[in-house]
Amino acid sequence: MPLKTWFFETRPQFLILSVVLAFLGTSIAWYDGYFHLGHALLAGIGLVLTHVSVNTLNDYFDYRSGIDLATKRTPFSGGSGILPAALLKSNQVLWLGLGSLFIAALIGVYFIIVKGWLLLPLLAVAALCILLYTPFILKTPYPEWAAGLGLGILPVLGIYFAQTGTYTWAVFIASVPSGILVYNLLFLNEFPDVEADRKAGRKTTPILVGKDRASTVYAFATIAVYAWIIGSVIAGAMPAFASIALLTIPLAVKAIQGALSHQDMSSLMPGMANNVLVVLVTQFLLGLGFILAKVFS
Repeated sequence: MPLKTWFFETRPQFLILSVVLAFLGTSIAWYDGYFHLGHALLAGIGLVLTHVSVNTLNDYFDYRSGIDLATKRTPFSGGSGILPAALLKSNQVLWLGLGSLFIAALIGVYFIIVKGWLLLPLLAVAALCILLYTPFILKTPYPEWAAGLGLGILPVLGIYFAQTGTYTWAVFIASVPSGILVYNLLFLNEFPDVEADRKAGRKTTPILVGKDRASTVYAFATIAVYAWIIGSVIAGAMPAFASIALLTIPLAVKAIQGALSHQDMSSLMPGMANNVLVVLVTQFLLGLGFILAKVFS
């Protein structure tokens, strides 16, 4: 098989999220006086491999369940399209996902050895979120929390731990926006897949409460990100420079408008695009804020 086929199966455009999460966690650690370039790179690679596992296992389970064959793909949802096009076999995608997770686990074991056993519970919860998300968690009510936790909060905490060997309330507070943003990333991307997901027995929020109410939930969750950042800065839990993340508010407004106009795909698609930008740029700017705070302290 051509190497590019395997590459596109990983859905590389979505892996940018892991890079941004690694940047944020490392920036917070550097602000707190900890930085090891080798550990930063190794932990970042481990996080990207974890994300590869998430993407490929999701593709595998969606294809086996028939969802990928019933879903209309968009640039933001519907899988990679590799399996429906028969460019790879399902068992090949399965082994790519499991292999990526195995290598990421080895990296995690290394950090447990050099940084401490407190990393183990975090990695265990993350692994369960990855392995159980598509086959089990999506069939429980309101499953989006797993994405917010497993690909939002936990990565920031894990990257921070890889540098510091500890957790702090400060890094947890700084990771909460990541949790909400990644929750929102998955949440809005579920809108085009409602009918296919319903037939597969999934219980996503747009299915359970309807798209109208779900769009309102999305709007409040987006507002909560900025309220959390403002409140944390005012309370002194995050440096004042972290407020640079508020620069994405205009993008967030466009994303909310797209969500509230979900009936019209020509409005929803730009909303989903702006949602991706909000997720990535807000976290990048938050990390940059911690760097600026360190530089000018």
